[in-house]
Amino acid sequence: MKNSEIKFVVQLDEKNLPKTIQWDATDKEAGGLEATKSISLNVWDNLNHSTLRIDLWTEDMSVAEMKRFYIDILGGMAQTILNSTGDEYMSEEMKDLCDRLVKHVNEENKKAGQG
Repeated sequence: MKNSEIKFVVQLDEKNLPKTIQWDATDKEAGGLEATKSISLNVWDNLNHSTLRIDLWTEDMSVAEMKRFYIDILGGMAQTILNSTGDEYMSEEMKDLCDRLVKHVNEENKKAGQG
């Protein structure tokens, strides 16, 4: 049996806010720590039947990047639910939400560019 490891290194500032985030994984193509601006980790807690979440981002992640990040997460979850359960309805609803959010963000960006 093979083991795989994912590692996160978070440097905190004096207020315990993430200053830098780096990650590595044994199955990642390029070896060594790689910088990122944000991570979102969800863990299913079998004992309590609930989801534990860790969401971290650095101060240099823009609001636009944060919105794009979460739209991408939702799109990935839509594909995962389809692959793992075959629930086309749930997957399509999630994809439709992503489409609406992309439209919303694009409209926001247009307004901001005109201001």
